[in-house]
Amino acid sequence: MATKAPPPSRYRRTVTEAALDANALELFARIAAAGSFAAAARELGLTRAAVSRRIAAIEAAVGLALFARSTRSLGLTEAGRRLHARAKLVREAAEGARLALRSTRDQLGGTLRISATPSFGRHVLAPLLARFQALHPALRYELFFTDRRVDLLREGLDLAFRITARPPEDWVAQPVRHFAVRAYGLPPLLGDPEALLQRPLLLLGQHEEPLASHWLHDDDGRRESLMLQASTWGSDIESLLALARAGAGVVMAPDFCVPPGDVLVDLLPGWRLTVAEGEWVQALTLPAPAASETARAFVGFVKAELAQGPAAGAPLHDAP
Repeated sequence: MATKAPPPSRYRRTVTEAALDANALELFARIAAAGSFAAAARELGLTRAAVSRRIAAIEAAVGLALFARSTRSLGLTEAGRRLHARAKLVREAAEGARLALRSTRDQLGGTLRISATPSFGRHVLAPLLARFQALHPALRYELFFTDRRVDLLREGLDLAFRITARPPEDWVAQPVRHFAVRAYGLPPLLGDPEALLQRPLLLLGQHEEPLASHWLHDDDGRRESLMLQASTWGSDIESLLALARAGAGVVMAPDFCVPPGDVLVDLLPGWRLTVAEGEWVQALTLPAPAASETARAFVGFVKAELAQGPAAGAPLHDAP
């Protein structure tokens, strides 16, 4: 004898209840508060694709659209607005519980394995590592300062700081430091980018042949393009900066490489060199649950510390 199927209405309630558990409600509330899937993904240590899939599964299970999406914005539907008040309470309760337990794990330990580009590692990251270690003296660091691309999973790294506009989709990317590449040297100042052709140029990379450069003015959007012929080139920005300080020419460097009070000055105030890799240093970690909790805590610390500085740059609403 065939088993009688449960009433359809009872089955739908069961699926809906399963879809709207506490985790789903907290995720929904976080996205609504963040204003974008990407921002919520960064908070949770997930990829944007993973967050999108989870919301799509929730909406499919309940049979209602919760978010109104467009190419430039994300809003709540009528059903989403009705759910938001209850979801917000779940999120606040979960955050309160985590806060209550946080004191038991405030002192981080173990070894944090970090990769960074040498220039960012020396000028920006090193002082932050010292401050973070003062807060967590049991924590140790293994540092890999290199310009080559690294594979977090294969090389056993916890996080990497890289200048990139297109981070790997299966990693969690959080923009931590905005920067500009400018022309630094000893005075006098130059009137416009074309005046660079009259000065010896110190360029990072292999530039035996002339380099096509594109310059943008911060204030009025003027653009200039010109070919730069290096008098000296190489793979170490610190050596080129040392040469520039000795009066050997003009070096193109990220602004975080030249601290306030340095003998080097911005020779083209308002002009920056556009770079294909973008103008953000991104912190790259593996998605949860593979991500190190210590790595996520350190990234949060770095973001908070750099946000206080005048050169940190405004955060992107939906950064890559």
